[in-house]
Amino acid sequence: MTSQYVYHSNFWLEEPEADNPFAAKRCYCAGYDVYGQVLPKAGWFDYLLLLFKGERPSEQSRLLIEKLALALANPGPREASVRAAMNAGVAGTNPGSALMAALAVGSGQYGGAQEVAVAVRLWRKCGQDLQAWKRRLPEPDDDERADIWLPMEHAPGFDPNGDSLPTSVREVLDYLVGLAPKGGALDWLHKSRLELEQSVGYPLAMSGIAAAAFVDLELDSDQASMLYLMLRLPGAAAHALEQQKMGWKRFPFYGPAIELADDPGPLVPKDSPGGESP
Repeated sequence: MTSQYVYHSNFWLEEPEADNPFAAKRCYCAGYDVYGQVLPKAGWFDYLLLLFKGERPSEQSRLLIEKLALALANPGPREASVRAAMNAGVAGTNPGSALMAALAVGSGQYGGAQEVAVAVRLWRKCGQDLQAWKRRLPEPDDDERADIWLPMEHAPGFDPNGDSLPTSVREVLDYLVGLAPKGGALDWLHKSRLELEQSVGYPLAMSGIAAAAFVDLELDSDQASMLYLMLRLPGAAAHALEQQKMGWKRFPFYGPAIELADDPGPLVPKDSPGGESP
């Protein structure tokens, strides 16, 4: 008798073991035998794109996402999601909590996954029309789910706190454009960057490069958002583990900047001599 509880998937198929229906004998991803074919013959980024797109990636796509992943792997302590993981690490929480902190903070609209998703949607609407970009970047919101996300306060893919393009961002763009399709999103962004920066008044951000790369990889906004979150976790994990070992005494809390306007002094127990209720 066939169970009425059946999971449906367009890209994943499993064959159960004869003596254990809870264990898989064979797993197929987009028709490829994962442990018989993919494991011995493919790399991590081949498999990653196979999972997300349901088709074997080209060598160009595999190399582009591999180098993008390297560029995104560790945003560094200046980035909010990494600092969230560091806070969790120094507090001594379990590793899962540190990663969850990084995911929560990194999912937002300022340099986070939601910003990348909005930028990818703008690519679908504006294409390579420079004037369309100039019109839409100041007011990019067209998501009817206003109860989930507040209106964006800056142009997605650009850094509202920057004055000039950081060297690291420039190097990533210059390198990735050599791996991307000619005439594609990264190619156009590389050529149009200065005009776009002049239009919004601040420089391109790493999130803007990532969005263009995901467009070249033919990923939609949700896929781009998921991958952006995943690809930035290694650095968050490494920093969290490091801070956990260093301990809180070497962590830059903001204690010296906190001042009590009306400090009551040390609390004296009520039943002690001269004690009063606070």
